[in-house]
Parts: sequence; structure tokens; C-alpha cells
Amino acid sequence: MGSFTQAAAALHVSQPTLSVQIRRLEESLGLWLFDRNPRSVALTRMGRELLPALERTLQDLESLLSDARDVASERRGVVRIAALPSFAAGILPDVIGGFRGQNPGASFALKDVIASRVLALIRSEEVDLGLTGGDVSFPDIETIFAARDEMSVVYPESHPIGTQRRITACVLAKYPLVMMDQGTSVRAVTDLAFNRAGLLPAPASEATYMMTAIGMVRAGIGLTILPTSAREIFAEPSLRSRKISDNNFARPVALIKKAHRTLPPLSRLFAEFLQANRRGLFAGNRP
Repeated sequence: MGSFTQAAAALHVSQPTLSVQIRRLEESLGLWLFDRNPRSVALTRMGRELLPALERTLQDLESLLSDARDVASERRGVVRIAALPSFAAGILPDVIGGFRGQNPGASFALKDVIASRVLALIRSEEVDLGLTGGDVSFPDIETIFAARDEMSVVYPESHPIGTQRRITACVLAKYPLVMMDQGTSVRAVTDLAFNRAGLLPAPASEATYMMTAIGMVRAGIGLTILPTSAREIFAEPSLRSRKISDNNFARPVALIKKAHRTLPPLSRLFAEFLQANRRGLFAGNRP
């Protein structure tokens, strides 16, 4: 343009402000970028040589600011969440699909891990949110919302347990059971429920994964007890399921974050979306 006055008008700043900013840039670089005379200004040789690099820097800065504005306005970002495998394969895909339908700029990094790893990932801040079961009463963990995931018994279609009016711990203890592994939240719930009923059933088998337990039921090894929210319950057409009529057969569920940490805008929005839809996600959910 040959004039700071014209350049300032194009940038919507005052001419003195622009002159001061250019002078500070020259002082920072230790170079004269412009030759000045009373009538006009012109780039020095070094100014011409640096111009492409400075233009790229401004473009990168503008792109960075645009990205930051998108993140701050909840239009774009990555939601990092850890969840128990039953939630990661069961309820979360549909919830994520519904959320992305409303927020197409959202992407997800979902880690399916056991309960202890959910806590560890939250504490290390490798994820922003955790969907887990069991006790999460720790000073460094904040519960965003809590719910209950009731348990169901899964059995072959012709099994006599299907004719029972109510499924209780006493009824379940009469039959061979395929129990989940000792390290799972489901096993902790079932062991506690039987203990409260004064019963100590002997597992016919144990399984780490729910689909393995389903396969064992199909093979006639025993019945299994799984969360009602688990998709695996419906994976085998020849099997049936019924909720257990005992409040002890329910695992606490919690959406958690690290205490005293601010969630990224899109993660906060997803937490609110989960909370708003929690009634339809977990059987036995309480407000």
C-alpha cells in the first residue's frame, strides 16, 4: 500500500497503533522491515525476504484462533472417555451416535477397560470422563451423576427358571451358575447379593467376558447373571433373560471426572447429554 495510514484503515486500527506494533516487531527481530520517508514506506530487502514466512505465520495463527473458537463454542473437539466394556459395547455407541447427530464436529476416543483402569485414566487425565460401576467415593474423583444397573438372569428357553413367578437369590442358588470373573464389577455385585441372602453358590464356571458366559449358557453349562443394559443378553436368539427381583442384584453406575478439573467444552456437553438421557440407559435408574 505504501502508507501506514492506508494499511491502518484496511486493518481497522489507528495509524499510531499500527506504527507502534510494527516498531515493536522490528525491535524484537533486530531488523528494519520498512524504509520510511515523509511520503511513503517500502519494505526493505530483509522485509521482502521475511514476508512469505510472516504471512504463513499469520495464516497459522488465524487457523489456530479459528480452531480455538470452534472448540470454545462446542462445535468441534475430541471427547475422551473410558468405560467398562459392557458400557462401551452396549449403550455408548448409540449415545455417541445420537450426540454426533446433533454435534457433527465431535469425535470420540473411547477406551474400554475394567473399573480400576477407568479410575487410573481419570486420575492421569488421559481421559476426561469415565463411565464405571462400583464404589467411586474418592476425594480426587467427582461424580457427575449416579444410576443403577439392574441384573438379569440369562437362561435357555426351556429352562424351568423361566416358569418362576419371581427370580430371587434363593431361586438362583438352586442352579449351576456361570459367574463373571472375580475382578469384574458384575461379580462383586453378585457375590455381595448372595452373601446378604446368606447363600454361597458354587460357580459351575467363570468367564472374563460376557459373550463367553453367554456361550457357556448356550452350551448348557449353567445360567449366568449379567447387567440388564448389556447387549450380550440379546446376542443369542435361543436364550432368554429376566430381571432378578432383588434390589441387591444391581450395580451402582457413575459418570465421573477428576475433581477440581474443568472439562473441555465438548466433553462437558456430552456429559450433560448422557445425564439428560440416563433414564433410558439404565434399568432401575433413580433421579
